[in-house]
Formats: sequence, C-alpha cells, structure tokens
Amino acid sequence: MNEDTIAAISTAMTHSGIGIVRISGKDSLKIIDSIYQSKNRDKKLSIAKSHTVHYGYIFDGDILIDEVMVLILKSPNTYTTEDTVEIDCHGGILVMQRILETAVKYGARLAEPGEFTKRAFLNGRIDLSQAESVMDLINAKNDFALKSSMSQLKGSMKEKIKGIREKILYEIAFIESALDDPEHISLEGYGKHLLEIILDVSEVIHILLSSSENGILLKEGINTVIVGKPNAGKSSLMNVLSGRDRAIVTDIAGTTRDILEEQINLNGITLNIVDTAGIRDTKDRIEQIGVDKSKECLQNADLVLYMVDSSTFFDEDDKEILNLLEKKKVIVLLNKTDLEQVTSEGDLRQILGEKGMEHSLISVSIKNKSGLEELELTIRDMFFAGKISFNDEICVTNVRQKLSLQSALESLTMVKRSIEDNMPEDFYSIDLMSAYEELGNIIGETVGEDLLNEIFSKFCMGK
Repeated sequence: MNEDTIAAISTAMTHSGIGIVRISGKDSLKIIDSIYQSKNRDKKLSIAKSHTVHYGYIFDGDILIDEVMVLILKSPNTYTTEDTVEIDCHGGILVMQRILETAVKYGARLAEPGEFTKRAFLNGRIDLSQAESVMDLINAKNDFALKSSMSQLKGSMKEKIKGIREKILYEIAFIESALDDPEHISLEGYGKHLLEIILDVSEVIHILLSSSENGILLKEGINTVIVGKPNAGKSSLMNVLSGRDRAIVTDIAGTTRDILEEQINLNGITLNIVDTAGIRDTKDRIEQIGVDKSKECLQNADLVLYMVDSSTFFDEDDKEILNLLEKKKVIVLLNKTDLEQVTSEGDLRQILGEKGMEHSLISVSIKNKSGLEELELTIRDMFFAGKISFNDEICVTNVRQKLSLQSALESLTMVKRSIEDNMPEDFYSIDLMSAYEELGNIIGETVGEDLLNEIFSKFCMGK
C-alpha cells in the first residue's frame, strides 16, 4: 500500500460551472478536517459516514477560499480502495488551484498523471486491461469506442484472459507433477489430450486477434488521405465531410500547398483525414514541396480517397497517381458528375480494371453532396465487412494487448510443434509458461514497473 496521500484537480483546467479536487490516501480525512468547516463549524468529516456529502467551506487557516460540497469515501469501497475525499467547488481555475495548494500544504502531495487509477490497479481493485479502458473511455471518439471501453471496464477482457490462463496453468501443473512423480502420474497419451487443449485455446486467441485490426481502427480512427490532381475537388470533400470550411477552395489549380488534417465521425466511423496538395508535374518549388508531402502521406495511409475530375481528361498525372496507389486500400471518387463529363464512369472503369481497382469506383458530386452515402457504405464494406457491431462482444482495441496475444499464440504454436515432433514433456511446459506470462501482461499480473509507469504516464492528471 502507498504511504503518502495524493491530491489533484480532476476536472479540466478551464472556467466551468464546477470543479473537483480529489484527495486519496491514509491522511485524506485528516487533511479535510484541517481545511473544511461546516456552516456551524462543529462537524469533523473524519467521523462522518462513508459515501455521504457535506456542505461547508474550505479555509486555509483563517482565509476563506470557497463554498463547497465535500464527498467522503472511506476505504475499502472507493476507486483507489483508500480513504478518498472529493471537493466539489466552483469551477474557476484560481479557485481550484488554491484548494489544491491548501490540500498539499496540509499534508498531501501532487498526484502524478494517472496515479489514482494506478493505485486502483496496484491495490487490486481493477486489472490492467480495465485501467487502460478508463483512459480509452475518456478519449472515446465514437459510439463503438465508448461501448468497447465500457465492456472492458466491466471486466470482459479480464474474465476472458483469466479463463484462458487457468486452462494453461492447469496443464503446466499437471506436467510438472507428472515429471516429479512419474510412478503415480502417467504422461502416456498426454500429448493428444494437450493438443486438443492447445487448439481450443488458440482458437479463442485467434478470435480476439481477428477483432484487433478493426477494433484499433475504430478506436483510433482510419488514417485517410485524399489525393488527386489539382482542382479535382479534394478540399471541397474535406469541407463537406468535416461540416465546415476547413480548407480554402478556389477554381485556381494548386490552391492547397500544404497538408491539412481533420478528424471526423462518419456515422460511427472515425476518419483521420489528410487533405493533400494536388499531385502533378510542376516547376513551382513551393508547390513541389507540397506534392512531395502528399506522396509521403500515402505511405502511412489506411485508406486513400482518390479524386478524379470527370470534367477533364485522365492524363499522365492521373496515371502517376494510380501507380502510387498499388497495394493500398483505395476508393476512387469520380467527381464533378454535375458537369459535362470528359472522363466518363465507363472510361474510368476500363482504366481501373487494368489495375484491378474497378470495384472501388463511386461517381460523386461534392457540389451537390451526392454519392457520400455510398462512400460511407463502401468504407464499411472495406474495413468492417459492411457493419459495425455495438454489442458486448470483446473487441481488442489496444496495440499492447494485441502484441501480447500474438506472442502467446506463437508460444502455443511452439507447444503444438513439440507435440507433433514427440518432444519431451518438459518442452511443453516451457512454452506453456511463456504463453501464460504473455497473457498475464494483458491483465497486469506479469508486467514490470517500467511498463506500468509508461502506461499510466499517458493518463490525464487527476484520473
């Protein structure tokens, strides 16, 4: 258990209707007794019942700081499992800061980022997957991320991983017992039995891993790059999708010289969109820098929206862009269909067919906002098999958890190979233990202090 008492402002450092200063640790009640006075100046909150709210004032000696409501939460039934005090004050930055300074003056220390949640983990109230889901919940950008975070916070991942580890641990214990006492415990035919267990457990891990690619994309957003020749309608698409005039739009080719970034929510799908400079052969040095940046953005894109201007000919610049899009997930948007077409949908399908990309073509008019619904459905089909599930199924949305699952699966594959090669049973035990420990990383049972510090340093202050 931690010996010191920590304090932090748990609401945003901005002017608001209410602010919260949180104190947690063994001296929390002593500190609040030192700085709180009830209206009649006769109440000590240390003797108050747990989970009760009290009206009064915060003082620094004889100096009145604010009129407050104080929530008393006594160990062990608190977020950190420690005695905890939450001071609800007026939401001024100076007021919150003065109350925090007073709490520190009377015995607390400033909490580090994520330290309240770290204590909840260290004190056994939540596991590491639940701790990470707290920050995911705060940072949720769409309904999927919100519901996935809540599912993990309720312990869905924890229970699934614990169940797998229990099966593996049982087999490890059996092998070790048989090796220690071969006269009473036989391993004859055990390989066949263990292989069934390995296949069953591996299938569960495969299912979890299969959810990770889409889960991470849905949580963090699909890195989407809009490319095309100058004046193809890229910036107009950015503005329509974002719902505001984010990019400058003119009829002058080459208006966009630098990349513009925006995050949008397209009916539950988060897109991290980058609008790029038009790609073409140019002698303008500044424009060329923008073209080079556009090509760089393509390298890390999950999705490319390639804008083709139907009112102009498909030329060498378009062909160069197509060559850059090989092995990328691409949706081709034939824009300006409200104008007289020089490049028709049929023409473009024939060109794309040579590249095997004709299936991703959509005719749109950004000016008339037509074709955007089909764009959304195409993105769903391309990344999520046409649907996004918001049910309670476990979905891996954390890269750290994904890597641990992959490592555990590799270890189980090694066990399978050892069984097939008729290796001694102690070989099974070594790789089973490796898988057991990797799965333990997910829920925090086998992680080191350095990793914990790195994880919780990413939390906001006061959580």
